[in-house]
Amino acid sequence: MTARAPRIAAEVAAQLAARHAVRAEVAVLQPADPFLDMAGEDMRRRMFLTESETGQTLCLRPEFTIPVCRDHIVAGARKARRWYLGEVFRQRRDGAAEFHQAGLEDLGDPDEAAADARVLADAHAVASLARRDLTVTLGDQGVFEAVLIALGLPEGWRRRLARAFGDSGQLDLALADLGRPKGAAHDGEVAALIAAGDATGLAAHIVGEMAAAGLSATAGRAPEEIARRALEKAALATVRLEKKALAALTEFLAIRSGLDKAPAALSAFAIRSGLALDAALARFGARVAAIAAEGLDPAALAYDAAFGRPLDYYTGLVFEISAPGLDKPLAGGGRYDRLLTLLGAPSPIAGVGFSVWLDRLDKAAGGAS
Repeated sequence: MTARAPRIAAEVAAQLAARHAVRAEVAVLQPADPFLDMAGEDMRRRMFLTESETGQTLCLRPEFTIPVCRDHIVAGARKARRWYLGEVFRQRRDGAAEFHQAGLEDLGDPDEAAADARVLADAHAVASLARRDLTVTLGDQGVFEAVLIALGLPEGWRRRLARAFGDSGQLDLALADLGRPKGAAHDGEVAALIAAGDATGLAAHIVGEMAAAGLSATAGRAPEEIARRALEKAALATVRLEKKALAALTEFLAIRSGLDKAPAALSAFAIRSGLALDAALARFGARVAAIAAEGLDPAALAYDAAFGRPLDYYTGLVFEISAPGLDKPLAGGGRYDRLLTLLGAPSPIAGVGFSVWLDRLDKAAGGAS
C-alpha cells in the first residue's frame, strides 16, 4: 500500500484520539459479501475484488464503517466509540485508486440525540483543522420515512423511496412513477410468473436465461435477488399516490431553513398536511437541542429535507460538511441503526458515525497531498 498520507493526517489522528474514542485496527483485505449486500450500486462498481484459495470473494477495503461495525459485533461489545485512519481502495475514473480516510463510529449509545450531536461535533472539529468557513448541511432519514408512513405508502414504495433519498434524479423518477403508475413491463412466461408471484419459478427462469446467454449465475446480483426486485417493481407499478398526498410529499422535500428554524417549519408542515409526525419531530427537536449543547450554533447549520443518503440502512440524522471553493464535501456521516443487525448482531445496536477524506481536507488547508 503505497499512497502517502496527507500532511494533515497526524493532526486528524490526534484530534480523533482526543474525542474519547479508541482506535480500530481494520485489515486491508476484507470479505466482500457485507459490502456487496449493504453498499449502494456506486460502491459495488468501484470495489477491487479478488478470491481466496478456498473460493471466498474478498476485496480491498472500500470504506471503514462496515468492518468497524463487524469487529464491534464479534467483540460482543455493547457501547464503544471507535476511530480509524488508513487507506481505502476504490476504482476511480480520475485520481488515485487508493486514498486516505479517517472517521469515528459511535456504537451502542441509547441516547440518540446526544450521540448524534456528539458525532456532528466530532466531525466539525476534525474539518475545522483545515478551514473555519465550513458549511454544514443536515437531513433526517427518519423524518422522511415518517412522512411516507403517514401518507399511507406501502412498504415496497417506502423502500424504493428510501433507496432514492439523497439522489435527486432517482427520487424525481420515483415520484413521477407514483403520480402515474406504469402498466405491465413484461409478457410471456416472465409476465405469468410475476402475475403468480412465483419468486422461485422466476429465479429459475432467470438462471436459465443467463445460462443461455453464457453468463454465470454467480456474477453480479443473485437470480433470487433479481426475481425479488422484479416482483417488488410489479407490485409498486399498481400503486398510485393521490394528488393531495403527492403534493404534500413534494412540499416536504422543498423545506430548507436554518436548523434553528427547522423544528417550527416541520411542525407547520405537519399541521397543514394533516400528518401525524409527533414522534419523529420530537426526536428531531431533541437533537437540535443536543447540538446546541455541544457548542454548535443551530442557526449556522442548514437543514434540507431532501438531503439524504441512498443506502437502505440509514435511519436518522445524515450530514455533510463542505468548504467554499471545493466541489466535494470534506466529511459526511449519519445514523445507521439498521446496519449492525443486518451485519449479524443478535440484537439491535445503535450506531452513528462520520468519515472524512484526508486528501480533500489537506487541499482545503492548502497542503500538498
